[in-house]
Amino acid sequence: MIKFFKFIAIAEGFSYLILLVNMLFIKHNNLELYKSLLFPIGMSHGLLFIIYLYLSFFIKNKFNWAIKDLLVVILGSLIPFGAFYIEKKYLKNA
Repeated sequence: MIKFFKFIAIAEGFSYLILLVNMLFIKHNNLELYKSLLFPIGMSHGLLFIIYLYLSFFIKNKFNWAIKDLLVVILGSLIPFGAFYIEKKYLKNA
């Protein structure tokens, strides 16, 4: 379960960065490419985000995280590169 959470954390981080790149750079240069990529990238990121949140609540008990730690893990999914930090700091001993 921990390895799966690590994989989801990394995948969610990459999908978030890809979504930001699509929104910031591709939108201004190629509107057709932007429109064709928005739904698949957004949908995959949304699913990964929901799985990340669900697993973080599920794994909280396994690691005996306090509420503060759980909030940091959840906040890490909202900040660019935050999921990579969470994977490195909170899940490195898993």
